[in-house]
Amino acid sequence: MNYKVEVKNFNFYYGDFQALLDLNMTIAVNQITALIGPSGCGKSTFLRSLNRMNETISNTRAEGEIVLDDKNIYDPDVDVVELRQRVGMVFQRPNPFPQSIYDNVAFGPRVLGLARKKSQLDEMVRESLEGAVLWDEVKHRLRAPAQDLNPGQQQRLCIARTIAVKPEVILMDEPCSALDPEPTLRVEDLMRRLAQTYTIVIVTHNMQQAARASDWTGFFWLGRLVEFNPTAQLFRSPKEELTEAYITGRRG
Repeated sequence: MNYKVEVKNFNFYYGDFQALLDLNMTIAVNQITALIGPSGCGKSTFLRSLNRMNETISNTRAEGEIVLDDKNIYDPDVDVVELRQRVGMVFQRPNPFPQSIYDNVAFGPRVLGLARKKSQLDEMVRESLEGAVLWDEVKHRLRAPAQDLNPGQQQRLCIARTIAVKPEVILMDEPCSALDPEPTLRVEDLMRRLAQTYTIVIVTHNMQQAARASDWTGFFWLGRLVEFNPTAQLFRSPKEELTEAYITGRRG
């Protein structure tokens, strides 16, 4: 199996508090990896470590390695802007910019100079909206405010904005927690489509979602990775007693 990311002896600190303890795992190419565990167990901290978003918080530090395509992203010569283009993020609540639908998707390509002509930018916007399964719903109102969309559409717009800059990895931090059941299932279907092109890592409190949508699942507890296995195996026959206790509701 090909791996996109390899995590080696990774630790992370907020000041004196160690939030992540000696993590080791591999993230497979073009598959969906879910991270589960109770609130405060470190899964979102780990997710943000994959594109160094934690560095926006003062007094933090990392130890160990996170290797993306044979390069440690924490090496001092890594361009963080380029890294965050390669490893995009979709946040918990839809966060469209206070701009039009078109301008939301065009934002990244404009900033990065990915399109030389208006026709190229138009095509990027269309491809991204099609990739997020949103084009048919918005193609006649691209200049309308993004805030006019419903929450499920806004989240798919944020996904379109993320893929517009051609990332290799997409990180999703509880992307369905603010959505009703039907738009949640649409986002899960979209994730499976996107995994044909992108490597996806998702944090979720919804164990049913992890079981439905992911190929691999990692269970976090108090900053440690307790178990990491193919999703079907982890849910049907977990190796660790703590994992079984958590997924059956006896611990949490």
